[in-house]
Amino acid sequence: MYRKDAPLIVQSDGSLLLEVASPDAPAARDALVPFAELVKSPEHVHTYRITSLSLWNAAGAGVKLDDVLGSLSRFSKYDIPQNVAAEIREAFSRFGRLILEKDGGSLRLRAADDVTARQIAGSKRLAAYLGPRQGDSFLVAPEARGLVKQSLIHAGWPVDDKAGFADGAKLDVELREVTKSGRPFGLRPYQAEAVRAFVVGGHGVVVLPCGAGKTVTAMAAMVALKCNTLILCTSASAVHQWVREIEDKTNLTADQIGTYTANKKQLRPVTVTTYSMLVQKAKAGAKSHMQAFEESPWGFIIYDEVHMLPAPLFRLTAELQARRRLGLTATLVREDGKEPDVFSLIGPKRYDVPWKQMEESGWVARASCVEVRVPMPTATRIAVATAEDRRLAYRLAAENPIKFIVLKALVDSHANDRILVVGQYRSQVCMAAKLLNAPVVTGETSDAQREALYEAFRQGEVRVLVASKVANFSIDIPDANVLIQLSGAFGSRQEEAQRLGRILRPKDRPATMYSLVSHDSDEQRFAVHRQMFLAEQGYRYTIEDWNPSGPVDNESAYKDAIDVQATDADDDDSAMRLLN
Repeated sequence: MYRKDAPLIVQSDGSLLLEVASPDAPAARDALVPFAELVKSPEHVHTYRITSLSLWNAAGAGVKLDDVLGSLSRFSKYDIPQNVAAEIREAFSRFGRLILEKDGGSLRLRAADDVTARQIAGSKRLAAYLGPRQGDSFLVAPEARGLVKQSLIHAGWPVDDKAGFADGAKLDVELREVTKSGRPFGLRPYQAEAVRAFVVGGHGVVVLPCGAGKTVTAMAAMVALKCNTLILCTSASAVHQWVREIEDKTNLTADQIGTYTANKKQLRPVTVTTYSMLVQKAKAGAKSHMQAFEESPWGFIIYDEVHMLPAPLFRLTAELQARRRLGLTATLVREDGKEPDVFSLIGPKRYDVPWKQMEESGWVARASCVEVRVPMPTATRIAVATAEDRRLAYRLAAENPIKFIVLKALVDSHANDRILVVGQYRSQVCMAAKLLNAPVVTGETSDAQREALYEAFRQGEVRVLVASKVANFSIDIPDANVLIQLSGAFGSRQEEAQRLGRILRPKDRPATMYSLVSHDSDEQRFAVHRQMFLAEQGYRYTIEDWNPSGPVDNESAYKDAIDVQATDADDDDSAMRLLN
């Protein structure tokens, strides 16, 4: 059957094509979000994909099989391919065939039938975590709750976790109507919807664009649950940002909020720490930090930037399964492909709003992305062309000294804007800061110095701030509206999303991200992946060639921008991990 005006095409490979110009496109988009992942959203046709994981996410969030098939039938131009309908039914049939529930002081994993129970009993991977088979069920030690779910998801068996959660100590927390800094405050409609969707299940992930207020959403969830809360984030800077936001927007007092970092270890009703603290070894004879966290009466754990949850922490996260868990992220993309682990250990995706939809509603800034292709001096081109080590060739191109000329010209052309300059390599960003006479933040900058610089930028005392890759995550500089990338981590989509997010807070000036890329190099080849990712998300992406006024080999034109670019071992190790 052919329906001319329907906006959707369901293809036999599980991809969905949505015609944006159709009057029914918004309704179709809303229907697809719960069970299909948005792959790309350029100008005219948006692409979604249905996978087992996207369908298990939907089932875990309460979406029914008939809702999925009904939505596809309603909006599709053609009949749903038979194999796609069969795969959808198969994925839904697997969710709910294994249920984890309480059984006295232990847990019990129940299989829906004898065949499923036999399959589980025969798994060598699960043998260490399951008790002997009793009918169609198995006893599970509470501490193995997460490990069992993680092992089963990798075997293609999602677990419906109904074992419940510890309530934790009660906490009287409310959101302010006027912030401590004196501004009117209230939840945006989508933030309230996200909280409602999360609270129903008690565990899961909320996906919102950078600048859309994920921190506020999490604080609203704290208010809904009213229990002691542990907040895990990526860095000490993020810790201080969370504390500042909680003090500003809730009724909690300073003595109710603790920070647990290398410099200060406070366990209070709301405690903010970093992922790295969970795995740090304690001094001889002392409790591990993880033990201290486990023994505290948390009822709620928030995972900030959950897509950054380090794989070594999966096992520790598995041991925190008795608490309600909320993951916050702007993108569920992981460069290591471990999205199923996030599903099994944190929970299903509960709420998701695409960047472009938020932009159209005015909740995040409209942004344009410009790739500036920069020529290399002859000496650099020769070094890049003859380098036997691919990583070295990439770095030589990334640190192309002519980029400093382009950088200076771009900064001068944005004289009335607030500019963040970021780069992958410490030597490069330090040289950029020297050239621009601007402050710089690197991994060696102390937490106190970082906070002072971020605050100076927020207050307008600093107009241009230069930073290394430490600026990729969880820094609060809402007034930045221009970002200039000197170099990046190869073709990392995750990094591109995070860096763009630094300028997406709504403001009355246009937001622009420049990426400086050395022409005819591996850096340009990797930039194609980043470019494609942004274009697929619907951002306006243009490519410009830099045309210098004089010959590029005239060293006097950029001699002030050249310095010894010493190899930084940490940078090289990072590059190796990303490349491999």
